[in-house]
Amino acid sequence: MWTLLRTSTLRLPISVIIMVSASVNGSSTDKRQRKLELPAEANASLSVPVDTKAVFDCPSILLTSVVVTTWQIILRDKLSCTRAYRRDRNETKEGNCTDERITWASRPDENLALQIDPVATTHDGFYMCQMVTHFGNFHRGYHLQVLVPPEVTLFQGKNGIAVCRAAAGKPAAQISWNPEGDCVTEQEHWANGTVTVQSTCRWEDRPVSVSCSVSHVTGNKSLSLELSLGLIIRGFPASSLLVILYVKFALFLVILVIVAFIYFQRINGCRARK
Repeated sequence: MWTLLRTSTLRLPISVIIMVSASVNGSSTDKRQRKLELPAEANASLSVPVDTKAVFDCPSILLTSVVVTTWQIILRDKLSCTRAYRRDRNETKEGNCTDERITWASRPDENLALQIDPVATTHDGFYMCQMVTHFGNFHRGYHLQVLVPPEVTLFQGKNGIAVCRAAAGKPAAQISWNPEGDCVTEQEHWANGTVTVQSTCRWEDRPVSVSCSVSHVTGNKSLSLELSLGLIIRGFPASSLLVILYVKFALFLVILVIVAFIYFQRINGCRARK
């Protein structure tokens, strides 16, 4: 009976194998009409930096015992893609696969791994290797998260504030300050899944040297900035301080002219009396 079952499996067209693999998520008609949802859990979680290469391995099974191998790829907001290889015919087929960056890692008759080269933020999703063998069926799944390092900047704003920005990171970065100040942190989410985090801080009544630390899974970064006296003195904005300085300088010039005038008048009076 096992021999008959194995023989019948070998005679199935590879297109039927692909359809059976996809039937878990609905019929082929339903698949064209609706978008698939990601599984709630995967066998393993994999985090890969953007613009690098990712490789997914199938279960460690002797290749000579493998009948059919199917990779099912479920990306967010896209139809399920399947890539399959039938060993006895050395035949590969695919369905709904349009991303040329997702390919076999090598020749399927030598290596059944799947690769993405290079990885983009659009590759977040679920990747499942399903194997039909002489000894039973095996599978291995991966939940892929693409990591994007943020672009970190620290700059001096108006009215004695400092702004630290971690732009377009994935996941969102964390920002901290030294010394701590009166801070407001905001997030802006982008369509590609990245997040920009911006923290704005103020230190009252004193000039200060500040440091902004950005924590992220791809690496941490710290920047420093000197807030000058002209930017923060007793809470006055920089524009008000400049006006005060100009007024004081003008008064100094006026006083200097008056003193000089009086001095020269006295000298001339002394000369006249002589």
